[in-house]
Amino acid sequence: MSLRELAPANVRAIAPYVPGKPIQETARELGMPEAGILKMASNESPLGPSPRALAAIRGALADLHYYPDGSGYDLKRLLSQRLGLVQENFVLGNGSNDVLELAARAFLTREDSAIYSQHAFMVYPLAVQAIGAKAIVVPARDYGNDLDAMARAVRPDTKIIFLANPNNPTGTFAPWSEVLAFLGALPPGVLLVVDEAYGEYLPPDLASPSAGWLASHPNLVVARTLSKAYGLAGLRVGYAFAHPEIAELMNRVRQPFNVNHLALVAACAALEDDEFIAKSREANTRGLRQLEKGFAALGLEYIPSRGNFITVNVGDAARIYERLLREGIIVRPIAGYGLPKHLRVTVGLPEQNERFLAALKRARQA
Repeated sequence: MSLRELAPANVRAIAPYVPGKPIQETARELGMPEAGILKMASNESPLGPSPRALAAIRGALADLHYYPDGSGYDLKRLLSQRLGLVQENFVLGNGSNDVLELAARAFLTREDSAIYSQHAFMVYPLAVQAIGAKAIVVPARDYGNDLDAMARAVRPDTKIIFLANPNNPTGTFAPWSEVLAFLGALPPGVLLVVDEAYGEYLPPDLASPSAGWLASHPNLVVARTLSKAYGLAGLRVGYAFAHPEIAELMNRVRQPFNVNHLALVAACAALEDDEFIAKSREANTRGLRQLEKGFAALGLEYIPSRGNFITVNVGDAARIYERLLREGIIVRPIAGYGLPKHLRVTVGLPEQNERFLAALKRARQA
């Protein structure tokens, strides 16, 4: 008997998540210095980390022989103040994907179903499949979440709906009024897990109001991260807020010390760095316009984005990806998301965007 047979069939069938190609690996393969590699594949901040977070990390290095605060008291206290909630509303995670998985682990069984959209973040199907629950994939509308179709897809065995807003990898956005109406129409026994990983890139007039929905909608879970706009992807820290009863159950399946000490310290400092977030949002808006203009000049169709990335139809995406890679530019092919003709490109600094656009033009002409 193969040792693989020891695992249940749903686990054996999982295709592992493939992250964006690392700079170090690309440099080794191409024989190029790492400094010559431009990574625009993983939606990381081109501005680097929050300066306040860096300063806080330097001040915390001498405490690495201690375990982190398993309760995350300081971070939860700060989040409570900023969002007008209580500490019992929060669940901390090793990135927001951790809290997404905690929601699945806490509430899904093999007898349940979970709903998510076509072209949705790969963690949703992975979390559902790892448990053995049934996945209901709703066809996208204009590359985004079709809320009406998702509402119709709810079955008696449905326990969770995953909804990213803005959506990754397409960058589409649903008005919050529509999300709230969708939430209000759900049966009370169905949890809506809203993934707001890219929320900081929305303009202030589109900022998420979801924290204010909890009081009247206890079946809401909202996941956020500090990996994107705050520039802390390497530390892996995210959080969710939910009704205290929901959060308490998610915390029961959370691993002890799942957020490390430096991540906790950096997160507290970064959350108060409003100046850095404003700078990140402004740079991202300019970068999106630069890439959109470049794609239009090349005659390429793209999906308008509200994230820090943009998805563009380049035709033979596999070939274009490889040609860009040979020039030391890493982008993200997304055939695994059902978009074999598209590449997802992280918004960079002006000179990085220009380098990418020039290389893309050469790759298409080759």
